[in-house]
Amino acid sequence: MEEAQIAFGDRVRIRSTEASKNLGVAGLTGTVQGRTTPSVTGVEVVGKSSKDLAISVHLDGQVVQLWFAEELLEFVDHAAGTTVAMAGRKLIHDERGEGHEIKPN
Repeated sequence: MEEAQIAFGDRVRIRSTEASKNLGVAGLTGTVQGRTTPSVTGVEVVGKSSKDLAISVHLDGQVVQLWFAEELLEFVDHAAGTTVAMAGRKLIHDERGEGHEIKPN
């Protein structure tokens, strides 16, 4: 079975590694807020990655947003029913992670 690619709005769990345990975030869940290229943006990344990629996760109950190596993240679900508003548009996530525009009444 192919592992789901983690994308904006998805729910993820932080895998238990030395780095995540040291920060006290191992096992916590949160929502993906974005992706970046650390070599360009210079963000501090939790964990080591085989790719030049970091994924921002807003952890449940936490104020701070952290950047993680993709290998530290375990896909939970696509957060079906989550709505996102941007640039005057409102989208709702379905169970496949696809966004569908909500038309104003």
